[in-house]
Amino acid sequence: MRGQVRQKMVEGATWVLARRGLHATAFSEVLAVTGASRGSIYHHFPGGKAELIEAVLDDFGGLTDEALQGLHGQPFLTVVHGALGLWRERLVNGDCEAGCPVAAVTLAADSSRLENDCRSTFEQWTNTLTGALANGGLKGAGQARALATLLMAAIQGGTVLARAEGSVEPYDAVARQVAAYAEQLA
Repeated sequence: MRGQVRQKMVEGATWVLARRGLHATAFSEVLAVTGASRGSIYHHFPGGKAELIEAVLDDFGGLTDEALQGLHGQPFLTVVHGALGLWRERLVNGDCEAGCPVAAVTLAADSSRLENDCRSTFEQWTNTLTGALANGGLKGAGQARALATLLMAAIQGGTVLARAEGSVEPYDAVARQVAAYAEQLA
């Protein structure tokens, strides 16, 4: 039971963080979203908000990396479309109201520890994509790394534009351009 309440709070904080950003994420809203008791806060997160945010980064980062690892063994163009599709699905499921919680923390991190956690998460995702692209037949480790970096930048930028417009169309436009570029590498 203890782990379930903690995980529910992490998931609730992920939801709030992706929609409101770091500074607007408050325990009161996490409690409202999850139905957890006020006593749960410092029971599960004695380090306060910073500990909760670190748990969100770890959880969301790990789940996303697992999804990206699932693309290993696919042709590199399938990897590109799979990565773009993963974030598109999240946008659509959130009615274009939620961005990436890791990006939200990156933009507003007020501690070197959170900055390092974000850097590590983006680095892990890029490394996972690099490996999947290389294993998928993209020639040259440098080319795989460059395409993985482009994918991460396009995904994050397209997500921001989609949120700003309240429509998935800007994301789709970015995704089409990245996919067209990747096809030229085949």
